[in-house]
Amino acid sequence: MTTFAPKHATTPSSPQLSQRLIFWLATRLGWLVLIAIGKLTRIEFRGREHYERLRAAKQSFIYCIWHGKILIPIFVHRYEGICGMVSEHRDGEMIAQTLHRLGYTTARGSSTRGGKRAMLAMIRALRNGGVGAIMPDGPAGPRHVFKAGMIAIAQKAQAAILPLTFASSRAWRLRSWDRFTIPKPFSKTIALYGEPIFIPSDISDAAFEAKRQEVEQRMRDLESEVEALFPREAGL
Repeated sequence: MTTFAPKHATTPSSPQLSQRLIFWLATRLGWLVLIAIGKLTRIEFRGREHYERLRAAKQSFIYCIWHGKILIPIFVHRYEGICGMVSEHRDGEMIAQTLHRLGYTTARGSSTRGGKRAMLAMIRALRNGGVGAIMPDGPAGPRHVFKAGMIAIAQKAQAAILPLTFASSRAWRLRSWDRFTIPKPFSKTIALYGEPIFIPSDISDAAFEAKRQEVEQRMRDLESEVEALFPREAGL
């Protein structure tokens, strides 16, 4: 007997199959690739005393990292039980599964979806003495524009904000909105920590916005500082 599929029936397209394959590979092998990249670059730390002081004081804090510069921080601070805020989008799921394999926990949500639930989960983790990590220009930009949610979380949890970024002597930069940076094998990488930032528990709306702008500028300045260490790469 010959059967015919309805005219409206479709078969999976090649792009859909490619996306599923990329998702499958990324969620199962991404963490191994990240570790390989980290181990094949020579990492030098600068400003790490800021991190060490917060740890010694048992002060809860949030790593503040631009979206395009998350790779080396994830490698350096793996297996420390850090809670990362990750979007609920498909790309976020790939990041979340990679983080889980590297000893992180996650609070799922962003400024565009599930944000309130993620904020509450992050605040709870910080109040319990934990450490968080947030990409303040994620999940989809604009690049290096600091969203206010991180300031609110730090304020409510009375957690410090610890800026962190990196630059490499040789790196690939993806043509994505965040110019995602991947150090090339055997390159030199400098991980740069900024001074901790504390948000007062009781400030006006105007002061809150001023603080957001201040933190954004300090993050931009830190990025300029680390990129200036490798000027030939900075413009790529």
